[in-house]
Amino acid sequence: MVLKMDRIQAEIEAICTQIAVLRNERDTLKVQEILPENESPEAIAEAYRRQARAAVQVSAEIQGIDNAIAALQTQLKQKQQELQPLPEPKQPLTLAEQVEQVTQQAYDHAERINELAAELIEELRALKAIAHDLSPSYWQLHHKPFVTGFKGAAVPYVRSDSGVLMISKLIV
Repeated sequence: MVLKMDRIQAEIEAICTQIAVLRNERDTLKVQEILPENESPEAIAEAYRRQARAAVQVSAEIQGIDNAIAALQTQLKQKQQELQPLPEPKQPLTLAEQVEQVTQQAYDHAERINELAAELIEELRALKAIAHDLSPSYWQLHHKPFVTGFKGAAVPYVRSDSGVLMISKLIV
C-alpha cells in the first residue's frame, strides 16, 4: 500500500512538473515580427503574409499546449483522488437505531400533515365565508346553492398518544 502511494505521489509530481514546463513554454511563444526587406509594396505584402503564417503556427502550438495542460490537469485530479483515503465503511445500524431513525421520519411526516391540515382548514373557512356571503344572491340568480357539504367537511390530522401516532379528523 505504501509503495502504491509513493508511486502515485511520484506520478503527481511528474504531472505537476510537466504542467509547469508547458505553461512556461506557452508563455515564451510569440510571433516574431517580420520586417519587409524593403519598402516596396510586394515586400510589405510578403512580410505580412509570412507574419500571418507564423501567427497561425504559434496559435496552433498554443492550442496544443493548452490541450495538453487540460489533459494533464484531468489526470492530476484522478491521481489526487487515488491518494484520498477511502471512507470508513459504515457499520449497519442496530435495530434500535433503525427504529429511532424511522420514528423520527414518521414524526416529521406527521408534523407536515398537520401543517397542511391547518392550511386546508384556513382555506375551507375562507371558502365557507365567501359561500355564506354569496349564497343568497347566487340562489336568487341560479336557483341552486353555490357550495354545499360544509357540515360533513373534515380534514385529517395526526396526533400522538403515548408515542402512538393516531390519524384523526378535524370537523371544519
